[in-house]
Amino acid sequence: MTSIAIGPDMGVGQPAGPASGFLDKERIIAGPGFNRWLVPPAALAIHLCIGMAYGFSVFWLPLSKALGIKDAIKCGPEVGFFAQLFSTTCDWQISTLGWMYTLFFVLLGSSAAIWGGWLERAGPRKAGVVSAACWCGGMLISALGIYLHQFWLMILGSGVIGGIGLGLGYISPVSTLIKWFPDRRGMATGMAIMGFGGGAMIGSPLAADLMKYFASPTSVGVMQTFVVMALIYFVFMMAGALTYRVPETGWTPAGWTPPPAQVNNAMITQRHVHVKKVWGIPQFWLIWLVLCMNVSAGIGVIGMASPMLQEVFGGSLIGVAKKFGELDKGQLAAIATVAAGFTALLSLFNIGGRFFWASLSDKLGRKLTYVMFFVLGGVMYFSVPGSAAAGSIVLFVGAFCVILSMYGGGFATVPAYLADLFGTQMVGAIHGRLLTAWATAGVLGPVVVNYMREYQLGLGIPREQVYNQTMYILTGMLVVGLICNLMVRPLADKWFMTDAELAEEKRLAHDKAASTELHRSAGASADAVSPVFVVLAWLAVGIPLAWGVYRTLQSVAKFFN
Repeated sequence: MTSIAIGPDMGVGQPAGPASGFLDKERIIAGPGFNRWLVPPAALAIHLCIGMAYGFSVFWLPLSKALGIKDAIKCGPEVGFFAQLFSTTCDWQISTLGWMYTLFFVLLGSSAAIWGGWLERAGPRKAGVVSAACWCGGMLISALGIYLHQFWLMILGSGVIGGIGLGLGYISPVSTLIKWFPDRRGMATGMAIMGFGGGAMIGSPLAADLMKYFASPTSVGVMQTFVVMALIYFVFMMAGALTYRVPETGWTPAGWTPPPAQVNNAMITQRHVHVKKVWGIPQFWLIWLVLCMNVSAGIGVIGMASPMLQEVFGGSLIGVAKKFGELDKGQLAAIATVAAGFTALLSLFNIGGRFFWASLSDKLGRKLTYVMFFVLGGVMYFSVPGSAAAGSIVLFVGAFCVILSMYGGGFATVPAYLADLFGTQMVGAIHGRLLTAWATAGVLGPVVVNYMREYQLGLGIPREQVYNQTMYILTGMLVVGLICNLMVRPLADKWFMTDAELAEEKRLAHDKAASTELHRSAGASADAVSPVFVVLAWLAVGIPLAWGVYRTLQSVAKFFN
């Protein structure tokens, strides 16, 4: 007896098959009539949720007063980091809470590398469901940790379990989108990864509003906020995961044929590399360094953008002819508000750059796009000390806006770069391993910026000049990235899978044509999707994103007032 699956992701009356489970890859092979434009909003639904990892700092200040409510109950000098993991008598320090942020990106990179191969065979639906369970379940465990005032539960919940959910959720749509959009690889991955950059734009103001609503004389409102956001995120992430479909073997867009192997597209292969080989391929490590250098330079600036603007321009941000160290408490608060608008502006360029540069790479090619990142970015970093010395806020801010657009663009372009070089069969798994570069950069970039700042201050250099040497070091990182990018060449034949190896990998990955038992008796319209449903799917992710942009623009307005 054949079971019948009925749902938004399966055709009504479509036979499920006796051996396939609801989450199995065989169940999500698209049949005739499926609209590929339904896949990007599914990816965005997941990325907009896990992207809140960027915005978790909104919780640090309230959590640092979780017990004291109005004022923090400070731990004694005998209570170190490990003692704070279990202490119930004093509030957590912000520096201690920041370890959750570090764990997010370390676990993101490592989990993506470890389970990327499993994802290719299990399919995006199963990976998306596991990601939702880990990310949202981790937030619920963290809520319990806040209730019990046990920081180790927050580390376990959001840091470790949530970090694993981040990694799986981040790479879950990559391979699928590239296979659905072979004609627009950069644009497709740019749309999804734009969502990861935009997640904090929605989540941060939402969290702030919820904490304000739940705050009381006995609670800072973070625990309740975690619970509500976990439930909201779970609904969106599950909807995205269950909407995922994969194309049938050999599918191509109507009217499109793969470009012939000519000089202009020599960097785009039609063959495929197995993920187990990439650690030994020089081109993989060159792109690893390309991503690491681009991200290190950008992420170091992101963490220090607000204090950098304040210390460099001081009172001139509010029309007062005073240096930073000469400002009173009210003036410091005023320039902090302006700097918050600057940070919000950078976030918009970070997000917009992910879609713009990745889409442009479809025209220019991935290698040339990265050349632009490193050359233009190097010029921007090198110009910062000059614009600061000249007191030009416009040039200073403009340089960082361009830099942050290319920081985001680097993330969004690299999956298509990998697909061009290594093929599409296991690009998601290969991308997962490449994300170890992100984990490395997450440590390297902030360390360089923060320690150089402290070193310069220790030498007695004025605050407005302490970032000059740092900008030159970051320029040097981009020069290293440029050299590595220029060294990337097409892969030698020995690295690609043979026809027999590829056939075996397709079997293990459950790659099948849609004319198998899943669709054979369902009729030609089994996967036909109404344009109305596609529009509704885009609205479901577009409306929250538009709200986040609106709230961000409100902050940006403070910068220009």
